[in-house]
Formats: sequence, structure tokens, C-alpha cells
Amino acid sequence: MRIAVAGATGMIGRRLVEVLEGGGHDVVAMSRSSGVDAATGGGLDAALKGVDCVIDVTNSGSIEQGAATEFFTSVARNLNEAGERAGVRRMVVLSILAVDRFTAGYMAAKAAQERAALAGPLQVRVLRAAQFHEFAAQNLEWGRQGDVSHVPRMRIQPVAAEAVVQELARLATEPEWAPGAPPIVDIAGPREEELADMTARLAARRGDPVRVEGVENPDDPDGDAVRAGVLLAGPDAVLAGPTFEEWLRSAS
Repeated sequence: MRIAVAGATGMIGRRLVEVLEGGGHDVVAMSRSSGVDAATGGGLDAALKGVDCVIDVTNSGSIEQGAATEFFTSVARNLNEAGERAGVRRMVVLSILAVDRFTAGYMAAKAAQERAALAGPLQVRVLRAAQFHEFAAQNLEWGRQGDVSHVPRMRIQPVAAEAVVQELARLATEPEWAPGAPPIVDIAGPREEELADMTARLAARRGDPVRVEGVENPDDPDGDAVRAGVLLAGPDAVLAGPTFEEWLRSAS
């Protein structure tokens, strides 16, 4: 198959290109650095010629709801429209678990992306992934202030980024999508975790003396839902290992 990856220079995109090429597929790695801008549509018509499936793993440069919504919905529309012109049959979109249950911020922008993608002419499957194991390291640095790192209190069911890559590749390369199959697939890890606790364990494993403190944002309109477990996997989710602890041991 000839498969285009939009967002090919990000963490997921780079690995996805490697996995698809390793499986013998012809991969078009699309990014601004390669002359393709999915947000504006520039270069898409040429890049999508002969492509069977496009995978959207792009990410917004902003977490602000308005800017992120504009980016994600523009990419979804452009990929659908250019894909239809080029004869692309289908599209796989990476999203986040439970985005349809959020009312604001980046998560609401991802929900808008899903709606825009599913409203287009291409056949679409959305993979909603739980937060990655790698999310702990990101939050450790984002919240660092001197010898303390302030990390949001969140109940999550983290999954390895590699497992998400493998599921994206599987969806994209399936010979046929069953008629009437659910357009949205959830994937999560095998265990519930608390983000601040994960981050503290990561710091300890690294020998980082920073003190991790879990914090709550009283102004977050979706905070109660997160604390209630909205980001945990439902009964129909694909559960993929390793656990965070297993991943932490292997990563270190």
C-alpha cells in the first residue's frame, strides 16, 4: 500500500513511518520541512497522488482552544478534500480518549478535529489513545520550578506510544474496513495510574532530586470529570501493554 503520514516529524509520526516502511509499504512522509503544509493545503495534491490511505498524526503548535481548533479542523478538511481529489480511499486520525466529554481547551479542539474528519468524503477511522507513558516526562519538565515540579492530578490509563503506533499501522493497512464498523477505536494501557505519582516514580528512577507535587486547577471546567475517571478506558477499549512500571524499567 501507498500510505501518507501527515505530521511525520513528530514522535509518533517518525516511528509510524519506520513501522510502515518496515512492513513493506510505500510511505509518503508529509511535513512542512518536506514542502507539505496540511494546515494550509500547500503541497497536498502532489503528495497524495496514488495514496491509498492517509494517517493524520499532526499536532497543533498551541494548546489554546481557539488556535488549536482552527489548526485541527483545517487539517481535517484539507486532507479530506485533497484526498478525495487524489482518489485516496480512507483516513486514520489519531485523537485522545474521551475528548467528546470535554467542554474546553485542547481536548475540545481535538473533539472538533474528529467531527471535521468524520464529516468529510473519505472513509475515516479515529483512534482515541490514552495519555502516553512518555507524558510523565513531559509533565516533569513542564511543571519544573527550581527543585519542585507541579504536576496536574489526573486519573489516567497510560499506554506506550509504541502500542499506539502499531494500532495506527494496523488500522491503516487492513485490507478492508468492515461495513458498519464503529468509526472510533479506543486504546489504553492495562492499568490505571495517577499522573503525579507516575511523574514522581520517573524522577526517582532517573535519580532526579526534584520533588513532584500534584496540583489541581480550580478553574478547569473539566477538572471534576478528570478526577472522576473520564480519562479511563471503557469496556470496549483495546488494552495494550506494557504497564507504566514495565515501560519505566525497560526505558531506564
